Amino acid sequence: MESLRLPQSKSYLKLIGIPYLSEKTNSCITSDEVDNILKNTYIFNDVVLALKPRVIKISPKSNMAIVWINIWDAQSGIKVKSLINRRFNVGSFIATIHGANINPGVSQCKNCWK
Repeated sequence: MESLRLPQSKSYLKLIGIPYLSEKTNSCITSDEVDNILKNTYIFNDVVLALKPRVIKISPKSNMAIVWINIWDAQSGIKVKSLINRRFNVGSFIATIHGANINPGVSQCKNCWK
């Protein structure tokens, strides 16, 4: 017997307060490292990522990054509503979750154009 599933859509979030340099490797944080951070954070237990996280450095002189994540959510957006404005620890930093709009273009740094 098949189980019924609610129709899903993608919801978009932005994580502020993530360090750009990894504490473990002292190099730029990768989307795989962000994925591991999210998997080990209890508020993301029921969250399934639709794509790999996208990491962008805030500015050339900053050690902070903005991370965009796309999650699978019910069409009502119940998961994203429960996550917005929540905070969680990333090492000694505190990251905040914000809602974001869909970005149809390719992610590109406006400082270095990578």
